[in-house]
Amino acid sequence: MATTAVPADRGAPELAAPRSPRRRTKPGAAKARSNFELYAWVFMRISGLLLFFLVLGHLFIMNVLDGGVQRVNFGFVAGRWASPFWRTWDLVMLLLAELHGTNGLRTVINDYAERAQTRFWLKMLLYTSAFLVVTLGTLVIFTFDPNL
Repeated sequence: MATTAVPADRGAPELAAPRSPRRRTKPGAAKARSNFELYAWVFMRISGLLLFFLVLGHLFIMNVLDGGVQRVNFGFVAGRWASPFWRTWDLVMLLLAELHGTNGLRTVINDYAERAQTRFWLKMLLYTSAFLVVTLGTLVIFTFDPNL
């Protein structure tokens, strides 16, 4: 079977630039650049690494060193949260987990919600729920009273 060579002056076909959404700006206005996505990407890596150790430490201490989950009750939590160390540990774990998850879902919404209005309302719902979870969790951690 004979093969034909491509002439040297014929290269690969030229590809058009990918389509991307264009933002309308005022004529002569400078386009502001933001590094938010870079910072969000770095945050996901750092928070994921910190959460890995915080959660594994939490599970190891709760399930192996402290006798297992059958010991966890109101008195156990009251004794544990008597120490500022454990309150801080749980607060950092709550904040990092909520922010990590919110940032991940924000990325998913940006990737898959096609309409700007849908994207806006999904993100508002996400941010509202994240705010409520962080607020209520922080409130519980700081106002927990073992004398109830």
